[in-house]
Amino acid sequence: MNRYEEVKNYIEQHRGEMLEMWRDFVETPSQARDRSAAMKMKEKLMDIFARMGMMVKEYDVGPSNSQIIEAVLGPKRRGKPILFTGHYDTVNCSPVEDAEPGDERERDGTPHFRVDSEGKAYGLGVLDMKGGIVIAIWVIKALEAVGYQDRQIKVLLAGDEDKGHFDGDAPEKLTKLSAGSLCCFNMETGRVNSDICIGRKGGGEGEMSVTGVTAHAGNDFASGRNALLEMAYKAIELSQLTDLEKGTTIAPTVIKSGTVPNGIPDYAHMYFDVRYQCSEEAMRVKEGFARICDTVHIEGTSANYIYKEYMPPFDVTLEGERLADLVAEVSQKQGLGAMGKIFLGGSSDACYFTMAGVPTVCAMGVCGQFNHSSKEYALVESLYTRTKLLACTVLDIEKFASF
Repeated sequence: MNRYEEVKNYIEQHRGEMLEMWRDFVETPSQARDRSAAMKMKEKLMDIFARMGMMVKEYDVGPSNSQIIEAVLGPKRRGKPILFTGHYDTVNCSPVEDAEPGDERERDGTPHFRVDSEGKAYGLGVLDMKGGIVIAIWVIKALEAVGYQDRQIKVLLAGDEDKGHFDGDAPEKLTKLSAGSLCCFNMETGRVNSDICIGRKGGGEGEMSVTGVTAHAGNDFASGRNALLEMAYKAIELSQLTDLEKGTTIAPTVIKSGTVPNGIPDYAHMYFDVRYQCSEEAMRVKEGFARICDTVHIEGTSANYIYKEYMPPFDVTLEGERLADLVAEVSQKQGLGAMGKIFLGGSSDACYFTMAGVPTVCAMGVCGQFNHSSKEYALVESLYTRTKLLACTVLDIEKFASF
């Protein structure tokens, strides 16, 4: 029996343990905005990696968020390491206190893990992305079981990805810790059709405020400096930064201003959503924000803005596409199905690994839909299929390394 068959047999023999680990992870709350909860999940993972014989470290990213975990198997092995990445925090959408599994009041805000008759798993973080962490762990276990010692294997897991890494320096640390790796498999949500993600939009959330002068709209119109009207000019100009051909969208979404119908408002506040497909577009729109804020249409008004970038774009690279091609080739060869390539609008930490110069593919976790919602689910069978796929890909990784 060759090593590919040995790996697949090992995974088949451990389906029950894999499912129970998935259940345990889902039922361990680790919400991104609850540092103490996320740190409990961190401790659980560090203990698992240590018992697997991996060298484990943690890195503080600031006082508000949980730490980054780094786990390394075979640190003295020669050659560039193979990297598995992801995050162990989750988004808490709609918790229901004291709900029991199967309770009609239950939502994905509760941590209960459950599998329906169609083979779909539900629970907080089941898809995004505790299933992906289970896959990474069992890929390593399977490779160890068949005696793989060719390359170092490294795991990097953040504890604040779903928080956008705000109030911390996780992006800088992830970039530094991933540098020098041969390739990266980011274990984010897998697509239902099994497509491999080779790029993602970056983006963030902006806020702009305008200050004017209040006045009675009838008795003293000329003395007023209408902050709402000034903001209307700016909202239009922001929307004009959109370039659909380049995948860039700027959408003013919420404006608040005024208190009474007959009073010229002296203040206006606006939120706007920002998405861009490449680093060059990110720079262009950021320069546009500053220009629009500084341009005055109604004399006597002033403006300021802040922009919080959730994630930079995960740029498409030739090396990343080559890695995706290898994964798809292995999938076909091992009878695990056809896989295409896709560019996605949602962001992920894959951007930082690519920025570090590491060829990266994303969406390699369990397959499912409806992240961050009460409908979030993952296909149970994909837990096993993806583990087989990635273990076999590692066995074939020298095809990528020698290109």
